[in-house]
Amino acid sequence: MFTNTMKTGVLLAGMGGLIVAVAGILGGGSSGSLVIGLVLALVMVGGSYWFSDKLALKAGGAQPITREQAPEFYDMVARLAERANLPMPTVAISPSPQPNAFATGRNPNHAVVCATQGLLQHLTRDEVEGVMAHELMHVKHRDILIGSVAAAIATAISFMAQMAMFSSMFGGRDRREGSNPIAMLAVALLAPIAASLIQMAVSRSREYDADRGAAELIGSGEPLARALEKIEVLAKRSPMAIQPAQASHYIHNPLAEARSSHGEGGGMAKLFSTHPPTQERIRRLRSI
Repeated sequence: MFTNTMKTGVLLAGMGGLIVAVAGILGGGSSGSLVIGLVLALVMVGGSYWFSDKLALKAGGAQPITREQAPEFYDMVARLAERANLPMPTVAISPSPQPNAFATGRNPNHAVVCATQGLLQHLTRDEVEGVMAHELMHVKHRDILIGSVAAAIATAISFMAQMAMFSSMFGGRDRREGSNPIAMLAVALLAPIAASLIQMAVSRSREYDADRGAAELIGSGEPLARALEKIEVLAKRSPMAIQPAQASHYIHNPLAEARSSHGEGGGMAKLFSTHPPTQERIRRLRSI
């Protein structure tokens, strides 16, 4: 866990360095582009972060439940939350037939954990417990906040790049004496890609941490490993209609297309994936 935490810190620091470098190149040393990009990113991503629970529930068509509606599932979440020293989260169920689950909320006191009907139908009790332990670890590690910070920086970089391209096209400041239009165009095109790659790497690192935390919480990585094996196969049979921006919240990418028999994408697909390869997650869980 410490290694992944350090990796996340390095990646976020790298994004911070990237935004400063991009602002310097595109803004010619001026902080104007950086300020505008950061303000826009904070407004956009800050709103998404603050209302993350409502947005995620709406995207998945999920409804909060009471203990009376699903006592066994509700009590399972309550026991796991107590064991993890977390406040009781809002528990929700999505009608989707795809086996999946997500956690959201701006902090542990405003957290939501949700399972789909497909998850509760196709997985055994201990497998569901492994999945929900994973989601509670996202809450405990404040991964929604970390993801929002990464998204804010990536959004700022993309906005600055778009401003630079627009300014170049219409003869703005970027054409002033001493500027290098080719270099600026290259930065405008490549910086958002670099920011996206780092953002995806942050997301993958947090998944590994949540997997390990779940295994430690329930005392074994085997239930979650078996759950991931089933989800990998069954999720492809029941596509989920959600916005791509919500996909990273789920334990398994609900938009993932059929991959190889080992459940892994190749080459560039791995770099732009919000989730680690399922087989690697399973291998790590079974090595704990």
